[in-house]
Amino acid sequence: MRTAVIGFPRIGRNRELKFASEKYFRGEISEKELLEVADAIKKESLLKQKEAGITYISSNDFSFYDNVLDTAVLFNVIPKRYRELKLSALDTYFAMARGYQGEKGNVKALAMKKWFNTNYHYLVPEIEDDTEIRLVGNKPIEEFEAAGRMGVNTKTAITGPFTFLKLARFTGSRTVDDVADALINAYVELVKALERKGEGMIEFDEPGLCTDLTPADIELFKGIYNVILDNKGSVKILLQTYFGDIRDIYDEVIGLRFDAIGLDFVEGSKTAELVKRFPKDKILFAGLVNGKNIWRNDYSKTLAILKNLSTDEVVLGTSCSLLHVPYTLEGETDLSEDSKAHFSFAYEKLSELKELGELFGTDFEKDERFIRNKLLHAGRKNYEDSAVQAAVAAIKPEDYERLPKFEEREKLQKKKLGLPLFPTTTIGSFPQTADVRKNRLEFKKGLRSKEEYTEFNKNKIRECIKLQEEIGLDVIVHGEFERNDMVEYFGENLSGFLFTKNAWVQSYGTRCVKPAIIWGDVARKKPITVEWSKFAKSCTDKPVKGMLTGPVTILNWSFPREDISIKESTLQIALAIRDEVLDLEKNGIDIIQIDEAALREKLPLRKADWYSGYLDWAIPAFRLVHSKVKPETQIHTHMCYSEFTDIIPAIDAMDADVITFEASRSDLLILDALRENNFKTEVGPGVYDIHSPRVPSVEEIVTALTKMREKIEDSKLWVNPDCGLKTRGEEETVKSLKNLVAAAKIIRGQA
Repeated sequence: MRTAVIGFPRIGRNRELKFASEKYFRGEISEKELLEVADAIKKESLLKQKEAGITYISSNDFSFYDNVLDTAVLFNVIPKRYRELKLSALDTYFAMARGYQGEKGNVKALAMKKWFNTNYHYLVPEIEDDTEIRLVGNKPIEEFEAAGRMGVNTKTAITGPFTFLKLARFTGSRTVDDVADALINAYVELVKALERKGEGMIEFDEPGLCTDLTPADIELFKGIYNVILDNKGSVKILLQTYFGDIRDIYDEVIGLRFDAIGLDFVEGSKTAELVKRFPKDKILFAGLVNGKNIWRNDYSKTLAILKNLSTDEVVLGTSCSLLHVPYTLEGETDLSEDSKAHFSFAYEKLSELKELGELFGTDFEKDERFIRNKLLHAGRKNYEDSAVQAAVAAIKPEDYERLPKFEEREKLQKKKLGLPLFPTTTIGSFPQTADVRKNRLEFKKGLRSKEEYTEFNKNKIRECIKLQEEIGLDVIVHGEFERNDMVEYFGENLSGFLFTKNAWVQSYGTRCVKPAIIWGDVARKKPITVEWSKFAKSCTDKPVKGMLTGPVTILNWSFPREDISIKESTLQIALAIRDEVLDLEKNGIDIIQIDEAALREKLPLRKADWYSGYLDWAIPAFRLVHSKVKPETQIHTHMCYSEFTDIIPAIDAMDADVITFEASRSDLLILDALRENNFKTEVGPGVYDIHSPRVPSVEEIVTALTKMREKIEDSKLWVNPDCGLKTRGEEETVKSLKNLVAAAKIIRGQA
């Protein structure tokens, strides 16, 4: 059986691209040296897939930052503010991704949003009234040719035009209808250019088809691909979908002249039913190897699905790009052989594809590989904790409700805390400098005693609190110097988790995360943050926030179990974090922030499924964590870069007292949704973007706050950055926060 991979990780097995890119940003290496690192990563990826015998290998899946950004640059969708900087092509690209502050100007980056239901982030293309959409780049052709020189025949993967238009932001008076023809023509030009170079198949990635579609969307899709398919020449066109099924548009898709169609059998709940009507004249790319989770494929289930497919032209593939899993289990020496046997990262998934392809069509039940896989799944240890399971079973409806109601709590909290209008704070973390990382690493390696480790962190906390007092922040944080990661840190102190040494996954650009693995039932072993928060409180007279990660985010930013539901896992985590919340409150912490940065990530792509399989338990799980605290205890939460405007009622239903979220990159567009939904919770829309290496001016922040006041009551508005400061430098952090406080004081004077 032929096999296919939609896309492959591109950060390098040891994060080579991350480190090289950051050196380039600092001016420590040249563009040529950065390109050499990128070429080495691409070469290893292609050769690894070729060695595994993958039939359809993608080129153009590599990116220095983001594939959607690559597509925007390819088609000249470059906003005027970046063109006016007159930088090199690569530096213009990075300015769009990260923002720019230097001798040529000071501009913000493009908005950044979550990529459908993943923890990956894409850059939102901006189409202005004077944007001239046309093919100006050569990256897909260059990568196809480079692969060919290595003896690897690839399919060219590119973000599809429908998804690109649906994700783009129109900043002027133009609409999709005004630019669709120009974009179609640009794609047609690319198809013809690839055909001339000898390309045999082009993969158009269209995950946007797995969302709710309107009749206008369907007509747009048909209009786009009728033209492209009329002009494809000898090139085969693969329409690749993932992250769900295409129930809204299936008949239209199979009716068009696509040579191949890729469907997701892992997350597509309707896919198995839909393919019963799959046309005989097309190739089905069946996404059956999970591209988002790290558990070994169950060969018996996969082969049974393949056997029952009604079409003969089948290619076995991944359910989505392998971008969302780590590179390889090689080198994970800290994991037991028993546990490693159950896991499959990107390299291992290549072997699974190969084995499944070889087993299909044979008497596989007698094959040693099949028998070994079957025994592995039958022998999975659940690592159950009967006390945890009993606690979850004992949860009652009233355990999800906090009393008194928000309006009464708000009055009590304002009286107790005595904060000024527009209170200032940060999201939690402060810069993780080299000495902080060294202290933690040496402690883990046994090179530093617990006493030395603790004293170092206490000194950092003292310094951090003193700095915040000098800057003039109203609500203080302790800086989180003891934490390596907002999920891993908590997982290390909870039962039921496993951790890797090098299983890094790209979140955005050079930002990589190392998800924990939920291996069994989860419980709190002991207090986790209490002593650090108590110490921080003893260093200041100002309110200090206790900082926790919420249960939904811990679940969503881990690789979850597949032997129980994610709802059950989340409720187990919620009970563990609730114990921590109540202990913080007992120890005098009056403000507790429970971050739910990843709330949206497992939200189904279709609205009809939101409240029947996710929000109906995810929102109560958050309420379970804080429902037993006193009315005077103020509960905060934070949410990262995502699209929240359509779930505002659900966020309000979390019943937090204050919520902070990203707003600066998206030009405060969420504020209208807050007002339209009569949002009751106090809010802190981020007044500046911490993911850009630039210092916002006082005037810029005043302008943002002025806009916020038009949509949000003064009594409900907080002033804060849009995310934690862990990845920022000390100098820019101090300057930015000083400007933030100065801006808040100016606005107070106007109130």
